Amino acid sequence: MPKCLLANERAKPTTLATSRALPAQRSVSPTDCLPYVPVAGSPITCPQSPMTWLPAPNDLTLLSDEVHVWRFHLDRTESELQDLEVTLSGDELARANRFYFPEHRRRFIAGRGILRSILGSYLGIMPAQVKFDYEPLGKPLLAENLQNSGLLFNLSHSQNLALCAVNYQRQIGIDVESVRPMSDVEGLAKRFFLPREYDLVRSLPDEQKQNTFFRYWTCKEAYLKATGDGISQLEQIEIALTPTEPARLMKLPAWSLLELVPDNNYVAALAVAGCGWQLKCWQY
Repeated sequence: MPKCLLANERAKPTTLATSRALPAQRSVSPTDCLPYVPVAGSPITCPQSPMTWLPAPNDLTLLSDEVHVWRFHLDRTESELQDLEVTLSGDELARANRFYFPEHRRRFIAGRGILRSILGSYLGIMPAQVKFDYEPLGKPLLAENLQNSGLLFNLSHSQNLALCAVNYQRQIGIDVESVRPMSDVEGLAKRFFLPREYDLVRSLPDEQKQNTFFRYWTCKEAYLKATGDGISQLEQIEIALTPTEPARLMKLPAWSLLELVPDNNYVAALAVAGCGWQLKCWQY
């Protein structure tokens, strides 16, 4: 892992109001949930199978040295969608109504509604009270009146699956992709990746090219989402990986990068500024 300094500051823990936004669940130990402490020189293997995602305990807290990642599915019942839709803002509803396909509209409502539910629980407010501002390239962040909480987040979705990463103070980005067949994976790799990355994709057997392409893509995208830069910068972010070794951000020693396998036929990556944090992952 890259060499970087541990974070010494600790923010006040926040207890989630799970009785309002999250269903009551049995208490569980987050150590069963693939905890990860990125420290220089830590051994880590490339993830090959889906991780275990645990239900959130009633006394869940977020500490300053923790990163929480939530997994949730976007295909919800009509009743659930109605409850989520009433929490959205006017501009979110307008955006939802611009989708041509009903499936995309429903998934957008689910994604933004569940995001509001998760963030509202950390902030101690109702989902409808969560307000957003947007960076120039469209990245959402908490509105100015909520930014003193120090809570930072990032959301990603692909097909029916979404991931939301939350922490205090550290820049954070997450990306998830469904691993799916593509007719010109080598051409896309040549267009968006650095020469040595393209050479690796091209050298692999056909059955490994798709997965490796999406591993590169999610790692680059996670970092660019954390910094707020657009995908036009993809070819400027160098990632080192192999089919059996985990990805590393090259020339960016102040950042941690962690690959995730959220479900079968999905890959994901999490980029976080700094080291010395612990991962806890939860199922919404």
